[in-house]
Amino acid sequence: AAQDIEPLLRRHIAVMDRYDPERQVGLVLDEWGTWWDVEPGTNPGFLYQQNTMRDALVASVHFDVFHRLAERLTMANIAQTVNVLQAMLLTDEATGALVRTPTYHVFEMNKVHQDATSVPVHVRAPGAAHAVGDRVVPTVSASASVVDGRCHVSLTNTDLDRAVEVELDLRGAGFAEVSARVLAPESVRDFNSADDPEQVVPHALEVTMTATGARLTLPPHSFAIVEAR
Repeated sequence: AAQDIEPLLRRHIAVMDRYDPERQVGLVLDEWGTWWDVEPGTNPGFLYQQNTMRDALVASVHFDVFHRLAERLTMANIAQTVNVLQAMLLTDEATGALVRTPTYHVFEMNKVHQDATSVPVHVRAPGAAHAVGDRVVPTVSASASVVDGRCHVSLTNTDLDRAVEVELDLRGAGFAEVSARVLAPESVRDFNSADDPEQVVPHALEVTMTATGARLTLPPHSFAIVEAR
């Protein structure tokens, strides 16, 4: 599961902190991402796989972990970018089309965190987890950063069937405006194709300012970015 990457990285960081307490050496994670069966009719050696909203959620959960561990994790590279495994771009040889995958949009939406400062996020809610097979998965994954007087919060709803109402308590600064974008297709199996390249694309998400921050509803199987400024 995508959530397994955090304890793995934290174990490595614990060892590094013992032998490098001044944190002079950065940790690099290489070739993360999903690996499914190849698309029927394609060369199995080329590892061409379809990329759905499920893959986008894997990416968004990974990004949250990377943001939380940014003090030690200095680089994290997805395995491939075009036509192989969890790619951001897929090409269609027959039509010459270039398709942006749901994973592409997670990368694009997360770019607001670049060159920012990671800040702690605490998710508090009764029953804020759900069962998936024999595992218990946190329903909401989150991370946040601040830069140039703006705060960006990444939010993922991993529940495939239920929406989640989220209250953001933004402490330590005052904000006058808030806005949000969300990636939330009808099905977690939805994907973009040459015939329908915008089936999974970001849209504006309604968000309300409150006395302490903001309130919004995350649709099922969705990823959102909130900006307070």
